Amino acid sequence: RESVGFDFLKSVPERFESSPDLGKITLLHIEFLLQNKRELLAKQKIEEVIIGHYTGKQLLPEALNQLHIILWDRAAKHYEEKSYSEALHWYNYSVSFYTPGQIDQNLAKLQRNIASCYLHLKQVDKAKEAVKQAERCDPNSIFTKFSLYKIAVLENDTDKAVEAVIEMGKLAEKPSEQEDKLRVDKNTGSNLLSLAAQIALENDQQIVAIKALEYLSEHLQDCRQLFASLKCLVRLMLSKVMAENAEKRDGDINSILTYLNLAHKKLAESFTEEKFTGDMRILEAHWFRKVAWNLAVQFKDSPEKMRDFFVLSFKLSQFCPSDKAVLIAQKTCLLMAAAVDLEMGRQQGTPSEQTELFSQALQHLQTCKEIWKVLKLTGDFAKDPTDTLLLLYEFEARSKLNDPTLHNLMESVWEQPQIEIKTLEIIASLAMESPARYPVLCKKALKSALNLHRKQAVIDAVNFSKCLHSLINISLPSGLTDLDTCVLQEVWDYFEDALSVVSSTDAYPEMEILWLMTRAWNTGIFQYTVGKYKEAEQWCGLGMRFLNHLGSLKKSYE
Repeated sequence: RESVGFDFLKSVPERFESSPDLGKITLLHIEFLLQNKRELLAKQKIEEVIIGHYTGKQLLPEALNQLHIILWDRAAKHYEEKSYSEALHWYNYSVSFYTPGQIDQNLAKLQRNIASCYLHLKQVDKAKEAVKQAERCDPNSIFTKFSLYKIAVLENDTDKAVEAVIEMGKLAEKPSEQEDKLRVDKNTGSNLLSLAAQIALENDQQIVAIKALEYLSEHLQDCRQLFASLKCLVRLMLSKVMAENAEKRDGDINSILTYLNLAHKKLAESFTEEKFTGDMRILEAHWFRKVAWNLAVQFKDSPEKMRDFFVLSFKLSQFCPSDKAVLIAQKTCLLMAAAVDLEMGRQQGTPSEQTELFSQALQHLQTCKEIWKVLKLTGDFAKDPTDTLLLLYEFEARSKLNDPTLHNLMESVWEQPQIEIKTLEIIASLAMESPARYPVLCKKALKSALNLHRKQAVIDAVNFSKCLHSLINISLPSGLTDLDTCVLQEVWDYFEDALSVVSSTDAYPEMEILWLMTRAWNTGIFQYTVGKYKEAEQWCGLGMRFLNHLGSLKKSYE
């Protein structure tokens, strides 16, 4: 039957040579030959058609289009079988029907296919020429840019590869309406960018891969693919950062922050994605929050970056179940973020910058207090210093913001039975640390601390002396002569306290005894200058009582 069919197809053209449907018969003949694996005869027939095309025997447009489809299908078959030279042969048959300089989108696709064959055959120069022709026909095609990209990667030309990726990224945002509908859908840009990243990684082009993944993460709609891309980006950028000098790291660390912020944004948006389940969201949130935490710890030498990573870790953890471990992590993130804001606030020059940082710290602390309330219900935290840290950080932030609610905050502090001496001494110091100035609060904190010192079974003379020194300084400013009698009496009592402790221990620092003696004596002299001779005699006498307790320095002052 095959023999009869071939004989029939041979005879028909002779009998209907002038028929407009002759082309259809020719195509049928070619298809029949290919179906019966007589490729060589099919090639001869096609070559006859090509000769006829240029000698006045052109196929009708419809028949010519059908022939192109046959040629492309046969080329694609060889391409899939990795017979790239044979695929080129069939693609070149298709090229033969185009005139030099012709502009046609199908020709652009054809040249891109030819370029792919040449690339597989390692004939890069010929591939470049084919892509050049494709670009001439269709310069704004994402497929053409992808072909340019593949060549740039193979030539290890990072700049051109990145340039091609950028162009692909731009075209992915606005896919051409003229592209072949069979080959382009809404995911084409993402698919090509994903392939571009894969090619770059296979060729050890880390910078190019990062750029491709960055554009990919902006365009992916599928949540699972998106988070996979972001994870890959984070890992790549981390390895890059680890290999860089400290001076070059800033830009790349900022990029990682951008990736993590995008992860947070997409996690928030993922609630509308049906295929992205709650369990998936939790797993992704845990991965990104732990990365942010580790980076915060790693970049401790850069306070601002450390703060940003801690804040991000907290935000990402909000997509995780609030179990004890997550609550502890959230509390720590916010405490660390507040601590960094306070530290940066101390070092900032302008009042507006300070205000912003202290306000920010206060916001972190307010959120942290709410989490801490919940966390304390989950177990015994008696030895946990969080309450103290929250108090000290909040006091510093409010005092430096000149917050009117500061005194209300402190009212509850004075009533706490378990407050520590060190906490009170830090509050006293913070109360007078610029831009804060709260001498009344400072004095009250020091008096409370001094009372606690007195109540100890064995008084720590060194720390007692420091606390007393600060209390006398705030109560009896140097150089003032016109002091209220009540103030002088109060300060006199502090000196008596000091004498009591000095008399009972040899551990009281000698330089502190000398300082007490000098302050008492100078206060007497100030009283004498304003005509208060009786008070002057009392204060100078008080100073002399400290003289007997000096050690090696006693002879110098006798």
